[in-house]
Amino acid sequence: MGKIQILIADDHPIIRAGLKQIISETNDMTIADEAGNGQEVLNLVRKKKYDLLLLDISMPGRNGLEILKELKSEYPKLPVLILSIYPEEQYAVRAFRAGASGYLTKESAANELISAIYKIVKGGRYVSESLAEELTYYLDKDASRPLHDLLTDREYQVMLLLGSGRTVKEAAEELHLSVKTISTYRTHILEKMNMKNNAELTLYVVKNNLVK
Repeated sequence: MGKIQILIADDHPIIRAGLKQIISETNDMTIADEAGNGQEVLNLVRKKKYDLLLLDISMPGRNGLEILKELKSEYPKLPVLILSIYPEEQYAVRAFRAGASGYLTKESAANELISAIYKIVKGGRYVSESLAEELTYYLDKDASRPLHDLLTDREYQVMLLLGSGRTVKEAAEELHLSVKTISTYRTHILEKMNMKNNAELTLYVVKNNLVK
């Protein structure tokens, strides 16, 4: 068997360089290509075959979860490992529901990344011990759903930003979207969650341990 062919998708060149360095130290893996945004990911996967996609959630334009869902509808067998700055409790459940095979934070140790890649390429799933119990609860179809499960992935992302104290303008800049678009998302979020303002959102995300 040849080397494991990996596609890295992250909009930060420094992160991609660090991942390449870690993976280059193994004898049976190689970074075949790199992508800086979601559209590049789709273009590359449609042209070439990869053994694994390392995908960041937060990228310009369409976020990683949106790209993941589209990829899985076209290439259901492509293993995807999410590598994110966001802690597990914020996005891991949504990532697995969207079809990810694993979820790691960027704070994870290098050897954990390599172990996750090996496990996923062999057809397994990579879940940290701390997340395993939470996943069992959330992925149970009969479990009662928290309010934020009513939100789309993008609405959820906006809720976390507003709930952690960002202004609409700051959230727009961080997500590379217009202020008007963020305001529209905010309106939808408040309606779906039966809330009146950002203060209620902040209280909600804190009480549900969605921000640190």
